[in-house]
Amino acid sequence: MSTTRTHRLRRPLLAGTTAVAAMAVTVGFMTAAPERATAATGPKLSLVAATGSVTLTSWKEEPGVYLDLGTYLTAEGRPLELKVTRKSYKDPVTVTQTVFENGKSKAKPLPLGTVKDFSGLPGFAEITVTDKNGKVVVRRTESFCPNNASGRIRPDAPATSKYPESCPTNPFTLGSVWGVEKGWAANTYAGSYTDPVKLAAGTYTAKVGVAKKYRDLFGIADKPATVKLTVEERSWENGRAAAAGEHAGHGAAHQAPSAHAGHGPGHAAPSPAEAGAPQTSGATPSYNVGHGPLKAAPPALPWAVKVQQAGRAGIQAAGDTTGQTDGSRKAPALTPRAARPTGTPSVPNVPKPDLRSLPAYGITISDGAGQGTPGKDYLAFSANVWNAGPAQLVVDGFRSPGKAKMDAYQYFYDAQGKQVGYTPTGTMEWDPRPGHVHWHFTDFASYRLLKADKKEAVRSGKEAFCLANTDAVDYTVKNANWHPNNTDLSTACGQENSISVREVLDVGSGDTYTQDLPGQSFDITDLPNGTYYIQVLANPAKRLKETNLDNNSALRKVVLGGTPGRRTVKVPAHELVNAN
Repeated sequence: MSTTRTHRLRRPLLAGTTAVAAMAVTVGFMTAAPERATAATGPKLSLVAATGSVTLTSWKEEPGVYLDLGTYLTAEGRPLELKVTRKSYKDPVTVTQTVFENGKSKAKPLPLGTVKDFSGLPGFAEITVTDKNGKVVVRRTESFCPNNASGRIRPDAPATSKYPESCPTNPFTLGSVWGVEKGWAANTYAGSYTDPVKLAAGTYTAKVGVAKKYRDLFGIADKPATVKLTVEERSWENGRAAAAGEHAGHGAAHQAPSAHAGHGPGHAAPSPAEAGAPQTSGATPSYNVGHGPLKAAPPALPWAVKVQQAGRAGIQAAGDTTGQTDGSRKAPALTPRAARPTGTPSVPNVPKPDLRSLPAYGITISDGAGQGTPGKDYLAFSANVWNAGPAQLVVDGFRSPGKAKMDAYQYFYDAQGKQVGYTPTGTMEWDPRPGHVHWHFTDFASYRLLKADKKEAVRSGKEAFCLANTDAVDYTVKNANWHPNNTDLSTACGQENSISVREVLDVGSGDTYTQDLPGQSFDITDLPNGTYYIQVLANPAKRLKETNLDNNSALRKVVLGGTPGRRTVKVPAHELVNAN
């Protein structure tokens, strides 16, 4: 199946637009076992409400209310852990649950078709809203991401969760890990990746439960959570900013990212559907325009999850300290070496990174109106280069007095994390343009539009990059880091007065760039209609040392049509991935 895009460019929804995805959980999952063996077991899961009542704001200027009702899935006994993978883009997505048998962990395959993609378990949460007369006014289902905003529900729970802080968003994700740590709770709210509902100002009763097929699969008790819902109507002109500060639901959801305007100056602010989850929910990442998703927003736990299970008299407020264990922390700056390396460069025989390209996506037609190039037609797209490991890509830049560029070096580490070598690997340059304002590592990737015979037709002028871990591409590979540091541009790529900079692409993560500006997107004004391929090429000059240089290129087929000023693009599915 193909999609045709003729509209003018807006920031493409990266990945089939952020998923709040999710995986289910298991409770007392029983399997046949050999004689004298212990049955495989998982965690005990419960659905609870953080509070008996919530107040949501209905903005007159917006399409409705987002049902952030403060319900959570708790895990006791053992953590909920699910691994979601696909062997290739020709294969379906499969999921296994980590259970325990005779004290040892075991991968338990869940039924084929449990998930169809990386957006999670469809229809996991069932929501019913009734008015004061008992009439049902809303009946809907939502997906659930176990990696949603989480917090502890008892003081002896692990201080931090080992699981990632959001579910993957990229349509070409290869592997993910989802989990709820034992003694923790994960928000069931699907964020702004679910549709709002029309509710007039007034009081309602909301009931949230788990769909029967998932209760049966994971042994979750049929005990829906009930919440009293109050809807208040307000308008922006009456002080939206002030109201948003009071509102624990949707007020901040549509604010454009501020400090992270990404890698494409001139981007429009995201529309409501493209914005991240409400600030207090953490249900999904918000978007760093032009560079992929940011960290999940802070969680919506107005106070501790109430005790609804056997005999616990009290629990600790979820989230130890603001910004520490709840998925809302800001990525810390990465510290480069104190001085330029000395001695003889060497490339030791130790693990190295493996840079791989994903097929292009977010493909659309743009014209030059408003960008200083009227009368031009451009093919815009998003591209991602990721690190399959087993080692980080670590690059430091060092400034020489009086020089505009930094000298860049790649570092190598042994199995104990000790630096054992380095080699020169090009340069870093300062990019002063709005939306960038950071140091770019040169020659990291190259983008080319190839003709049907795979010969080059157009090359993007974009070849320098600030490296940041924007996308979780495959967290099931060896040494994948589920909590990478440099995930936002404000800390990843230095300041204008920096004397040195460290940029890292962690194992399992990738870096997305949208190519939508003249000089970055492809100028197709004079290209004839027909079939082409967008090539994403990692490490084009082969300056970076990798484990494998044979998997650095990815192609995505496109078909150009239309007439000058009204060009169109059809984007066929890439094997089983049907995302433009």
